[in-house]
Amino acid sequence: MNLEKKLTHQQIHASVPCRVDFGGTLDISTFYLPLHHLSPSTFNIALDLRTHVCLSPWQKGFVKVSSRGFDDAVFKKDDASFHHPMGLMFALAMYFDAHGVHIHIESTSPPRSALGGSSAAAVAIVSAFHTALDIPMDPERIAWLAHYIEAGVAGVPCGLQDQLAAAFGGVNQWAWKMGRTGPEFEQMPVFDTAAAVDAFNSNILVAYCGIPHVSKDINKQWVHSFVRGETRSGFKQIVDVTKKFSMALKNRDFMQAADLMNQETKLRLEMTPDVLDNTGKKLFERAINCNCGARFTGAGGGGCLWAIGEAPDIQRLKSLWQERLGSVENAKILDTRIENKGIIIC
Repeated sequence: MNLEKKLTHQQIHASVPCRVDFGGTLDISTFYLPLHHLSPSTFNIALDLRTHVCLSPWQKGFVKVSSRGFDDAVFKKDDASFHHPMGLMFALAMYFDAHGVHIHIESTSPPRSALGGSSAAAVAIVSAFHTALDIPMDPERIAWLAHYIEAGVAGVPCGLQDQLAAAFGGVNQWAWKMGRTGPEFEQMPVFDTAAAVDAFNSNILVAYCGIPHVSKDINKQWVHSFVRGETRSGFKQIVDVTKKFSMALKNRDFMQAADLMNQETKLRLEMTPDVLDNTGKKLFERAINCNCGARFTGAGGGGCLWAIGEAPDIQRLKSLWQERLGSVENAKILDTRIENKGIIIC
């Protein structure tokens, strides 16, 4: 469909949050279906570092994609390679048979920071196309659609939790299961009031380590080792630790949550030592010394770490992390808060 004329009259703007997470990988069907008898779940927090997408008019028959950190790309409607650095974005446009459109992506999180940025962008793009084409807005369907297209383009198993954080926002535990006709999830909000969510901001800290990550490398190691039967015991432990972590947060027991977070990080380090880079390892040590928990975001190997603990301990840790990050180029504590809203169209 040619969107040039429609977008000339009104551009479409959509935005969604990114996330930090716990128990990731368990949202991949390779893991949660064989482990279904253990009722696997993951946990994530949507952050106000939002990814913004604007659909504006472009030449009929062509699609243009622009995003900070990448060269602009223009392809004829059906000619874009999905192996292109922004191949996912062209695949999303192709799903809607869209052309005459410029997709401009602006993320407020650092590029390739392991905060789920590409998945968030996919959700924002799908939401924008729904608006442009007058398709009813269904966050669940949008998340699934973005997930399946991303998994197909990536050529490796992908999870869904990043898309759900983007679509729904908030602080959630997500349960993974098999429904009557396909995979399903269950959303379980961790806090029951907006005030509780707001108070939780004082118990978390997020830092960018200055080195971008490539998520599929470490994810591929986890998938292959699980399929070979080498790490199933470790992932069974992660299922248990993740559920206990979510319960500790519901009970506002942040010291227990910190201990459980460190347990999960150590389990991951045993399986894949490079899940933390040198800076990440130093930050992890400082968190333990402050009675806090710390964990990489996404698949690690660069990107961000986040921490949890009692508010005074988090404040003490913030100073120690700032001291360490000051000597690392581009590294910093991220100025961010919990975002309760998912998809926003404006």
